[in-house]
Amino acid sequence: MTVTLHVCTTCRAGEPVGDGPVPGARLHAALAAACCDGFTVVPVECLSACTQGCAIALTAPGRWTYVYGRLGHEDAAEIVSGVLAYAATKDGIVPWRERPEIFRKQSLARIPPTGETP
Repeated sequence: MTVTLHVCTTCRAGEPVGDGPVPGARLHAALAAACCDGFTVVPVECLSACTQGCAIALTAPGRWTYVYGRLGHEDAAEIVSGVLAYAATKDGIVPWRERPEIFRKQSLARIPPTGETP
């Protein structure tokens, strides 16, 4: 089962418009370079978390989806660690103490798997 890491490539993280890639594009480039077996990095134009800096969404069929914010390209190694921990689960729920610190502190949303009933 493939895990997908969506990365907002339009996130500006509060930086003014200027030359060169925006912070979200830099984060995407860093994660694409660090991608390994077990997950796919997919660029998206907006995750509607604009006030939360650079944002990512982590999802897989039948698993909880997570949205994280306030990230930067310098967090790529820690994000990959979190994605691999997520990929190793059956339901997407990584025990709290096993999550990278940025996944503990910078979670914006947790969305139940589709097709689930209460």
